[in-house]
Amino acid sequence: MRIHCWVLATLFLLIQTAQSQEQAPKFKIAIFAPLYLDSAFDNQSEYRYAKNVFPKFINPGLEFYEGAQLALDSLNKEKINLEVLVFDTRSASQTIQQQLAGASMKEVNLLITYCAAAEVKTFADAGLQKNVPVINVNLPNDGGVTGNPFYIMLNSTLKTQCEGIYRHIQKFYALDRLIVFRKKGVLEDRIKTYFDDFAKNTMGVPLKLKYIDLTDSFQVNQLSPYLDTLQNTLCIAGSLDENFGKRLALQLAALKKQNIKATVMGMPTWDAIRDFTRPEYRGIEIVYSTPFYNPRTDKVSQSITTTFNNRMFARPSDMVMRGYETVWRFAKLMLQYKSDFASNITRKEYNVFREMDIQPVLNKQTMTLDYFENKKLYFLKWQDGIIKSVN
Repeated sequence: MRIHCWVLATLFLLIQTAQSQEQAPKFKIAIFAPLYLDSAFDNQSEYRYAKNVFPKFINPGLEFYEGAQLALDSLNKEKINLEVLVFDTRSASQTIQQQLAGASMKEVNLLITYCAAAEVKTFADAGLQKNVPVINVNLPNDGGVTGNPFYIMLNSTLKTQCEGIYRHIQKFYALDRLIVFRKKGVLEDRIKTYFDDFAKNTMGVPLKLKYIDLTDSFQVNQLSPYLDTLQNTLCIAGSLDENFGKRLALQLAALKKQNIKATVMGMPTWDAIRDFTRPEYRGIEIVYSTPFYNPRTDKVSQSITTTFNNRMFARPSDMVMRGYETVWRFAKLMLQYKSDFASNITRKEYNVFREMDIQPVLNKQTMTLDYFENKKLYFLKWQDGIIKSVN
């Protein structure tokens, strides 16, 4: 906790210094993240909280920065000429628009953002205006961005996820009984629309999906009529609601103990669920998709883990890994392709922990490019408290 405070204090001073620099070297990267420095420090640069207190709301942005800094340390060892600007999107003295319009942003070559949904278009528009790639690290939605070849999403949209789930079911579960258990809601209807639309255009045999609506308080007896002990049923969660998903998996795990044959297919929001390690979920296979998978068996991951253990006495979070891979990958691409960097954003060099498949997304009405999106999905399976990749 003290080390986190030290990192935050160092970052506070770094931002004050970085924003005042005027001379731009050959390549310049701007990193935007919610660091909440003004919430953590007062006007005299004194930490507002007790030494043993570290607010949880600061963690995600700080962890992303910590990963980015580790990548910059690695790049620095290669004697690469980079200037890196770090901006706090929760600054009390400057809006994001003011930060983007500041003198230090002149001749910037790359923007990397960890942002909120309401901020997406602001960053995307800035990239379009400056003809500079904008890498959105965390959000799985386009924020209304259209006609912007400089906007790149690393987190796959719900549409891409649903299409990937559909293909996965076609490949591995086409002979099973297929039931989509869902609750009523706008997002649930959107999921159904994505499945139905993809079924109309698939090159394979369309799936025979049966949709069953459930209340939030559904019980085992509302699921059992659609299951049996002879044929396996793939039970698809047609909702992003994590509590709905946990309840579905829990009820099905109970039925599995009665020799019911069933597998659960979850949604991308299930990547944040850690309850599946608990004993009550044992016995049933729980599968879900995510664009972010790192088994942490490679040398870079192990090195980062060792560094964190030594410095922070903690295990690096997934956001640390995302910060590292994003800065490393796109800085290396920028350095290799220089003025043609934007035209080579889809190149597959410099993958660190996972593959990315960055593809253009076309507007069906105008047949023009709206933005770029990472289409690579991994399917993970929880079984008896252990998670592993299944593709």
